[in-house]
Amino acid sequence: MSKICGWLDGPNPPNAPLDDRTGLIGSMAERLGGLSDAGVQFRLGGRAAVAVRARPGDTEVCKDGDLLLALAGKPSWADADLAARAAHTGMAQSLLQAWRERGPALLESLRGRFSLALVDGARHEALLAIDRVGAQELCYALRGSTLVFGATTDAVTAHPAVRPAIDPQSLYDYLYCHMVPAPATIYRDVFKLLPAQYVHLRDGALRTGFYWSMPYADDTPDDYARYAAQFRELLEASVRDATTRDSVGAFLSGGTDSSTVAGMMARVAGRGPDTYSIGFDADGFDEMEFARIAAGHFGCTAHEYYVTPADVAEAIPKIAAIYDEPFGNASAVPTYFCARMARADGRTLMLAGDGGDEIFGGNARYADQEVFERYGRAPAPLRALLNGVLGHLPDALAVGVLRKGRNYVQRASIPLPDRMEVFNHVEREGASRILPERLLRGIDPDHPRAIAREVYGRTRSQAMVNRMMHLDLKQTLADSDLRKVSRMCELADIEVHYPLLDERLMDFSAMLPADYKVRNGQLRWFFKDALKDFLPQATITKSKHGFGLPFGLWMQQDPQLSRMAHDALDALAQRGVVQPAFVKHLLERHRSEHASYYGVMIWVLMMLEHWLAAHPNARLDG
Repeated sequence: MSKICGWLDGPNPPNAPLDDRTGLIGSMAERLGGLSDAGVQFRLGGRAAVAVRARPGDTEVCKDGDLLLALAGKPSWADADLAARAAHTGMAQSLLQAWRERGPALLESLRGRFSLALVDGARHEALLAIDRVGAQELCYALRGSTLVFGATTDAVTAHPAVRPAIDPQSLYDYLYCHMVPAPATIYRDVFKLLPAQYVHLRDGALRTGFYWSMPYADDTPDDYARYAAQFRELLEASVRDATTRDSVGAFLSGGTDSSTVAGMMARVAGRGPDTYSIGFDADGFDEMEFARIAAGHFGCTAHEYYVTPADVAEAIPKIAAIYDEPFGNASAVPTYFCARMARADGRTLMLAGDGGDEIFGGNARYADQEVFERYGRAPAPLRALLNGVLGHLPDALAVGVLRKGRNYVQRASIPLPDRMEVFNHVEREGASRILPERLLRGIDPDHPRAIAREVYGRTRSQAMVNRMMHLDLKQTLADSDLRKVSRMCELADIEVHYPLLDERLMDFSAMLPADYKVRNGQLRWFFKDALKDFLPQATITKSKHGFGLPFGLWMQQDPQLSRMAHDALDALAQRGVVQPAFVKHLLERHRSEHASYYGVMIWVLMMLEHWLAAHPNARLDG
């Protein structure tokens, strides 16, 4: 992919070579391999410079006087005049003209997946931004008067002014969330943009903001027939527009989203698409049956692969190394093998179903939390009575239904979104048991929850399900699932599109009544009801499963995986990242208790060690 490297409003080193190792700002839409040696360095306005290395077709770079734009992705204009201008002059030129006319407000009219860096040398300004769902990535750091930016933290920390110092707080946040939630990165004072966020540098001052947010409506009228017809039209259009080439396939897990995308691909093309599915020879993890049902229903050409423990062992170092930050979502493994299978079969583009849960109400916790919200709506005297009778019931008396009552009152008394973390492994163990003292001094254990509270509270809705979905759009989707799928497709050398995250579908879902998402405990009520004559009945009625990896079970059964995990955790303890006593405790619990539960944290720690091994320049502060 293409690279953009440079700096803004800082001193220009003489004869700076076009080499990322010199650290001239980093990269946009970059990856470390496969770059053309062709390059050119631009000097803008005397004090700003940007160096560009490009491989045609990946990133559009446009220079016009003292303006320079690097644009990754394929955005479009919602504004008809700007769209007409782009058709005539090209997208990049139309963006530069829109900047002259509108400044940062131009972002409000952009649609689609993109990241951009715009440098205005004459006015000493810079604008960084990413798309509304965070499908593209962009990181930055401000060092004095120098703005350093790039598509990854690796690009930013390549600049000599940015020390790749691991922040103990971000390390803790990773253990808590299994990724480093934006806006932080694993490195101190290096940040990444949130969905629909921009960074504007002007007159030496840095300002961040959001150019868009989900337009939730709490007072939408009930008009099911109209909504259902509109939904079917938008769904078909989004899949059609995402299918930009013939050599396209689809991820098919057998869940609602992937089955819907595959079915709409069949409708659009008039024939079943090539679908790719992953299975596991492990009870409770294999969903191949449902993938086969969907493939047969829509006439798909099904391709299947069963991942083995040996596959997992092979993939671990590759997956850890390709991420610019520690990444602990274990379902990256099946995603990678699915994408690799499709690429080997000649596919160059995959459609993924990610996003449907987060805009139509498909995550099980939405229904679960509604049960606890009823407690908060009860009259205050009744809540006080229940808390007095049950909330502080001692263990000796808390048996049977009384224990359930006490647990309910205690959990219901915790406000959202904090309540969702009561079973978090780090919460249950405690930071002091996991981290050594030298790292504990540099962390705030409440920080991950504070990030979640900010996003939850920023929602343009008072409905609980909308607030939870808004949080999931950021932390479950942008911070985790999209990074998982996009990076694994990159590792497999295949492109991916997300039709369910089309802006038209997102705007539509936002204006639906809240109880269309979850109704009487039924997840995705409207989505499933509107497609009940389209999807297989088994898909409609199946329970939520996900794309999990049976690592905890396989670690007990496979000597190679067990050895890899033990070696990684021991190495992590030797680095002083975790306490040796916690490692011993975790491995003992995994052997003697719930293998899958404790296997999750073992995986998170193992991937951290492999990431550190692949990033030897990353230094741990504290």
